[in-house]
Amino acid sequence: MQLENVVVDAADPRSLGRFWEAALGTERLTDEPDVYETRLSVESGPWLDLCFQRVAEPPAPGPRLHLDLDGGADPAATVDRLVGLGATRLDTAPEGADWVVLADPEGHELCVVGPRPAYAGTGPLAALALHSADPVRDSAFWAWLTGWTQVDAVAPRSLRHPSGRGVLLEFVDEAHPKGSTKNALHLDVRLEAHEDADEVEAAIIERGGRPDPHPEWGDLPWRTYLDPSGNEFCVLRASEAALS
Repeated sequence: MQLENVVVDAADPRSLGRFWEAALGTERLTDEPDVYETRLSVESGPWLDLCFQRVAEPPAPGPRLHLDLDGGADPAATVDRLVGLGATRLDTAPEGADWVVLADPEGHELCVVGPRPAYAGTGPLAALALHSADPVRDSAFWAWLTGWTQVDAVAPRSLRHPSGRGVLLEFVDEAHPKGSTKNALHLDVRLEAHEDADEVEAAIIERGGRPDPHPEWGDLPWRTYLDPSGNEFCVLRASEAALS
């Protein structure tokens, strides 16, 4: 399997997608009223798609997954640029922190971080910060799920693509257990051609995850799950190109 998407709930996918496209310098893939997709590629490293899907509900407070942007040599200038694009300053970071907390135009929290050696080679998106009840357990689960490897970074546990480049997947201690409210951001992984969906589901359950079916959504080309800390994720079918 491979990590393929960061999926973001949006009232206006096109408008929010264009904000993030400008923020990260990504390549547009899909531009439709209900779905907007843009690709972040890192030289000699992985690519990751940001997918914005239309939903009616605004993001709940206290996000369990958020994006950390590399502020580069001048984080203040990066903050100013994002505010100029439509972000809002939240100023909720503790005094002396080397990051600034913002909200995108629809209220999804994000951080702009100062220079950190661990973020060398990430590109503009430094980290995906995922709240976890047990970072050791959950990093092992996601390492199996994605094929990414453990690295020493800032968070209690972090994973990175085997190339050693691109965004980090960081597991941070949760402030509160995951409730029933759906995460406004979640991750998707895609099966490889040789992988069987039922066998993968059995392995997810064995490792502490569980199915999260939604029959009200109809017949979909993916399956929905919760990781051991209750965070939603999807497993997509193998691509047609991989199957051909």
